[in-house]
Amino acid sequence: MSSATLPVIDLDVFLQNDRNSDLVRQECKKASDALITFGALLLHDSRVSEEDNSVFLDLLEDYFAQPEASLKQDERPELGYQVGVTLENTEKPKCAADQPCLNVIARLQPSERPLDITAHNPDPKCRFFWKMSEKPPYETQFPGLNAPNVIPQDAEIKARWTPIMEKWGKSMKDAVGNLAEMTAIGLDLPADTFTDAGRYGPHLLAPTASDLVKYSEKDTILAGFHTDLNFLTIHGRSRYPGLNIWARNTGKRIPVRFPPAGRYLLVQAGKQLEHITGGLIKAGYHEVVVNDATLEMVENRKLTVPERPLIRISSTFFYHLSSDFDLAPIPSLQRNAHALRAAAINLGVEDDEPIYAPMKVGQQVQKYVNELYLADVLLTDTPDNHVVN
Repeated sequence: MSSATLPVIDLDVFLQNDRNSDLVRQECKKASDALITFGALLLHDSRVSEEDNSVFLDLLEDYFAQPEASLKQDERPELGYQVGVTLENTEKPKCAADQPCLNVIARLQPSERPLDITAHNPDPKCRFFWKMSEKPPYETQFPGLNAPNVIPQDAEIKARWTPIMEKWGKSMKDAVGNLAEMTAIGLDLPADTFTDAGRYGPHLLAPTASDLVKYSEKDTILAGFHTDLNFLTIHGRSRYPGLNIWARNTGKRIPVRFPPAGRYLLVQAGKQLEHITGGLIKAGYHEVVVNDATLEMVENRKLTVPERPLIRISSTFFYHLSSDFDLAPIPSLQRNAHALRAAAINLGVEDDEPIYAPMKVGQQVQKYVNELYLADVLLTDTPDNHVVN
């Protein structure tokens, strides 16, 4: 199935017309409906530069082609890897030991299930987190989620690093922030509902890297079946296929394919959006694997750009709500979620209603991080904010 089945939302309509116009409101409703139905959408934004994305991918390929000893200088495990590099075989798919997630997989038709993660080791992918946040005017309770950025040590990479990361990161941050406004309007909320809640969020430009020389066997899991913990995830075009997503309404696996040309971004709902909407919008499940299309592109790159590293880079940005924001379902949305979930349960698509307990966003992140790395990582400032897993 092609990702052409995902709705395409035109951000230009929102940016170039009166927000009170029927045209804008219809596009906003289309955006919120897409997230409710699929948990994902394709976003067209004429401000996005494919050249900027290409320069960004080149930089990250060069960075991750360095020796492991060089990369390890940029690790910050004491901060839950929330800045700097995460090396391969560190992140474990949360779903591998999460019963509700395993239930989701069991309900899928066998032909639509992800590659088996039940005995999966930690993901053989690396990651880099580059903070794209605004410093809050108050003292945050979660300093570990708001730590300063790490800049690579290699002189040549260091010289290119900050301008390229900031330029591409801003493009995706602007796009996803505008989509958050569209989503709020589509849900009959004030336009700034989510952007105000995320103004001081620890937003992350978060590329992953997978070595396609080392991990070149078909059906290798690069990132096991999972959802994202943040509010919205936005992706630029990757050079290598392999990302699969699952539509909430059908349970069908969708191999993501961007349109062959044009300024498009893929957006997925995350756990913070699920929480604040009371489950009206569910975080989207996805995986990254080595498939036939991945291997075909590997052979193509060997022929056309033999000097370039064979490393799959995901052009990914995580939009977060502010760490100190009180995360709780919006009552009007939670009421709408009840009816939608009841119908889904009757169809055998979803479990009973999960509990979205009120908590600080930083607590939600810390709980998820501790489960992800199978370790207790202290990201809070005081014992009062510790999370019981």
